[in-house]
Amino acid sequence: MQTRTSWLPDLILREHEFIVPLDHAQPGGEQISVFAREVVAAGKGDAELPWLVFFQGGPGFGAPRPETNSGWLKRALQEFRVLLLDGRGTGRSSPVTHQTLARFDSPADQAAYLMHFRQDNIVRDAESIRRQRLGEAGRWTVLGQSFGGFCVTRYLSAAPEGLAGAIITGGLPPLDRHADDIYRATYQRVLVKNRRYFERYPADADLARKITDYLSVHDVRLPGGGRLSPRRFQQLGIAFGASDGFEKVHYLLETAFVVGRGGRDLSYAFLRGVENASAFDTNPIYALLHEAEYCQEEASNWSAERIRTEYPAFDPAGDGPVLFTGEMVYPWMFEEYDYLRSLREAAEILARHDCWPRLYDAEKLRANTVPVAAAIYYDDMYVERAFSEATAATIQGIKTWVTNEYEHNGLRADGERILDRLLGMTRGPVG
Repeated sequence: MQTRTSWLPDLILREHEFIVPLDHAQPGGEQISVFAREVVAAGKGDAELPWLVFFQGGPGFGAPRPETNSGWLKRALQEFRVLLLDGRGTGRSSPVTHQTLARFDSPADQAAYLMHFRQDNIVRDAESIRRQRLGEAGRWTVLGQSFGGFCVTRYLSAAPEGLAGAIITGGLPPLDRHADDIYRATYQRVLVKNRRYFERYPADADLARKITDYLSVHDVRLPGGGRLSPRRFQQLGIAFGASDGFEKVHYLLETAFVVGRGGRDLSYAFLRGVENASAFDTNPIYALLHEAEYCQEEASNWSAERIRTEYPAFDPAGDGPVLFTGEMVYPWMFEEYDYLRSLREAAEILARHDCWPRLYDAEKLRANTVPVAAAIYYDDMYVERAFSEATAATIQGIKTWVTNEYEHNGLRADGERILDRLLGMTRGPVG
């Protein structure tokens, strides 16, 4: 374990690197590193404080990098020493990218490696770190946003003895639903989001059609490589699940066209914005394992692609308006995203893999004794509310806050208030 300390106004930051097995069932085998950043309020560096561990959304994204003492972190630091965990394969934790995966001899070897990067092994890493930092008897509180809530639910299933409390925001996963059920529900949510978007910005329906018509007859290349096809353009709808998502898409679309030497063309600013709106190639775990995060003893078989055929309204070549899609992953992305192309065969192996271990233990959740509070967002586009409520009904003692005051990004938008409320819910009645 290595430690390095730095300072920001009102914050002390300590960097830690932990060495853990790639496969915890083979502790003497290949080892990987897991990075975590400890954050404590200035003046409390040596204080005896309880720990709160943050699990980031995704999958495939590292923990937040603190810049100021604000948001949910500000509330947490009033009483906790916070550990911002880069889940394995993300951030500085033995990162998974097209470059690092190129060291493997075959797609089969890549896929075998990637099978160790779901929430079950992220939790095993956290437990290893807990024992190193707190000892066998030590307990800490965990906070999971979105996919981070999937990790917390796994923690409650696999190692509740390590937890003093658990908080989940927008991330109570379905316990036993097939990926097909997930995508049927989320496509329906995305349809609603599209309707609301075009109600707010009705002129964008014509603009979206003009853009897709242009893309259908021109070979448009993005600044970083790769073709911008109509279906890749539709993926801008991934933003619709956040409180500011409609505006991000609208303000991007209004920059779409310019008139150059050859006439009307898609602007560089628009193309750069489209590219920046997606992290599928910079954070490939998101594309490679997004469907696998739902799989238990079954394959996804490209669920989002198959279920999309049940919703012909999403066909950009149809007669209706051009609709945007959500956070779905499709096999064609491993052709159209330049830096995913080398991972195409590994992605196919993962999509066909049907021996994923179970992630959640319903019986253990029914016997839960850990204080748990969860925010469930009523209109959540990414995590279906009905499935989250069914999971909440299984977890003994959980307190839920179901609200349409926030979208999926509530913790980012108003984290100080949300965390304060949920902490209170773990400790007693809430008004």
